[in-house]
Amino acid sequence: MLKVFVKGENILNVPNLLSLYRLLVFPVILFMVITNREHWFVILICISLVSDILDGNIARIFKLQTNFGAALDNLADILTIAVALYGMFVFKWTEIEPHVWFLYIFLGIFLISYLIAFIRFQKIPGLHLYGAVIAGYLQGIFLFVLFAFDFYAWLFYLSVGWGILAYVEKCLVLLQLNDIRIGVKGLYWLLKTNKQKENRL
Repeated sequence: MLKVFVKGENILNVPNLLSLYRLLVFPVILFMVITNREHWFVILICISLVSDILDGNIARIFKLQTNFGAALDNLADILTIAVALYGMFVFKWTEIEPHVWFLYIFLGIFLISYLIAFIRFQKIPGLHLYGAVIAGYLQGIFLFVLFAFDFYAWLFYLSVGWGILAYVEKCLVLLQLNDIRIGVKGLYWLLKTNKQKENRL
């Protein structure tokens, strides 16, 4: 089997190919929104949302996690969620408008987490914390249900509320870390590890 290595990591694997697919299909989905082709937008965005769930699980189950893959997946996630949000504002504004203030809070904290990462490390923060992974699943499920079926306020508040908590945690973790790396489960585990290191000194 062909292997491609970047900094000692084998990056040619199924999870990374799924992430690459989401990157490549992003401009196509964006075009569907701009040209008001809701039918094809829904089909393509739902495929991207499902692939997002699949790639992370495949990487964890088959131990294919790499720093390159984490960064690639994070970039693909950003673009997928961005175009999904754009589609939501274009095609589902009537349903979303009464609740949009809550979404703006999430987006503000989301942007702050990336700002912290770029200021401190000049990197895409591909941490995959447990809280952020769950938030991604919930948001993917919400968006899939929204576009494929209907708007449910309880699912909106659950997915966005969990996202707010997850990205507040991500900000705190980024302020604690010396460098971005995979395998950081969350703030609790990071503080516990740091305390254990201090006790050993």
